Amino acid sequence: MEHSSSLWPHRVLWFLLLATVGCFADLWSKHLVFSSDELFHGSEWWLIEGHVGIQKSLNEGALFGIGQGKVWIFGFFSVLAAIAIPVWLFHYRAAEDFWLTTALGAIMGGVLGNFYDRAGFSGLTWDMFDPRRHGETVYAVRDWILFQVSDQWVWPNFNIADALLVCGAIGLVLRSFYLAPDEPKA
Repeated sequence: MEHSSSLWPHRVLWFLLLATVGCFADLWSKHLVFSSDELFHGSEWWLIEGHVGIQKSLNEGALFGIGQGKVWIFGFFSVLAAIAIPVWLFHYRAAEDFWLTTALGAIMGGVLGNFYDRAGFSGLTWDMFDPRRHGETVYAVRDWILFQVSDQWVWPNFNIADALLVCGAIGLVLRSFYLAPDEPKA
């Protein structure tokens, strides 16, 4: 693990770059898909027939649709994560670890991208998704990536923010199995 103070500006920039580019890629891709008039809610557009495609979907819950309708709870945890991650990295000096900084930068990009949707900043209304809620602001995550192996194994729709969250979490798990020679074992 590097301990140089000259390392800090680079790690801050690396973290901000990952979080910003990740969030921007997520929001830009959602905007492209959800502003398309050619793709109606529920319809599919296959990139690889029957396996990888695009399908508009709104998720008022969390991973795999767990906790539907509890948007405010997930919004609260997003704000909490957006505060805790930089504190952990820069106050508690976790940013000394490049891989930890990378994983948390990806997670922050995902947190911010999905929070944007949960807070209703996307500007969508329920009109085309649920006519019974005509005119109401959508406080739900916009998912659009469709993936399935077969008709029997269909993965729930997701977005780039979700992929960043999962990749960052995998990075944290993998990092937890590795201790550099100069790190004390707990």
